[in-house]
Amino acid sequence: MIDQKNDAHSREEMNRALEALHFGFRAITAHPDERLRALGYSRVHHRVLYFVGRNPGCSVNELLSIMRVSKQYLNRPLRQLVEDGYIESKRDARDRRVKRLKLTGKGRRLEEALTGEQRSQLAEVFRKAGPRAEAGWRKVMALLAGENG
Repeated sequence: MIDQKNDAHSREEMNRALEALHFGFRAITAHPDERLRALGYSRVHHRVLYFVGRNPGCSVNELLSIMRVSKQYLNRPLRQLVEDGYIESKRDARDRRVKRLKLTGKGRRLEEALTGEQRSQLAEVFRKAGPRAEAGWRKVMALLAGENG
């Protein structure tokens, strides 16, 4: 049997954890979201830029796998980023059915502007929290993502 007092306490602790997650995510995405909005883009565009930047030369199918999303989810933002000159899409030299993706210079500059601030925010909070807190945070995030933290 569940102790009602402990269960209520646990529920309140989980609510606080969810609120911290919500407000932390909002804080780290606020400025990039403003910049994206000004360009007519959304957060998914940033995710595409980020993962193409981390995986230059990946195929569209590889990007789908890395991001764990569907073709439907990726199609429109990827097409916009290619059309607007942020991502280059070239046919693979060996398999013409495969498109390889990489950031253009313009794409690298935008991705760095968007993600660079987030890296700085994380570096500052990790510095303040200390290495043990950072390691704990990384483990929690890996477990949430379904990895073997």
